[in-house]
Amino acid sequence: MQEELLSSKVDEFEEAMKDMYLIFKVDDQFYGIEIKYVIEIIGLLPITYVPNQEEYVKGIINLRGKIIPVIDARMRLLKPQKEYNERTCVIVTSIDDFLAGIIVDHVSEVAVINKDQISPLPQTYEKIDERFFRGVANLNERLVLVLDCETFVKPDRINL
Repeated sequence: MQEELLSSKVDEFEEAMKDMYLIFKVDDQFYGIEIKYVIEIIGLLPITYVPNQEEYVKGIINLRGKIIPVIDARMRLLKPQKEYNERTCVIVTSIDDFLAGIIVDHVSEVAVINKDQISPLPQTYEKIDERFFRGVANLNERLVLVLDCETFVKPDRINL
């Protein structure tokens, strides 16, 4: 009886979280990732550099005894580098038990974005890695680039 109730509550929770996204900012652009991947948002911790990684992999952090890799969203998105400041934060994600942090300029909000609000990215002249994106959403007159968190965070080459 308790297992059925727990299973029912888990289903209700997953349904409620289905269309929720964490919105964050890198440079002057808003990005969104599905909230189901977000464990927590933390301030910037000391980062230990690990050699022979992709440039966007900044290193590893000790998160309460768990050692996790951190990637710089700015570098991953081919944006110009910027010094971290008091608003810089790390979004800790979990994908198939793979924990990783994403360094972003700042977190904005949690918002509901329905699937029908997400449109494919238009063709542009700029170099863009389309596999990172699920599309673009118009959220309260702001364009939010919706990231494919799995592709963005868990590339083939993180060797930590």
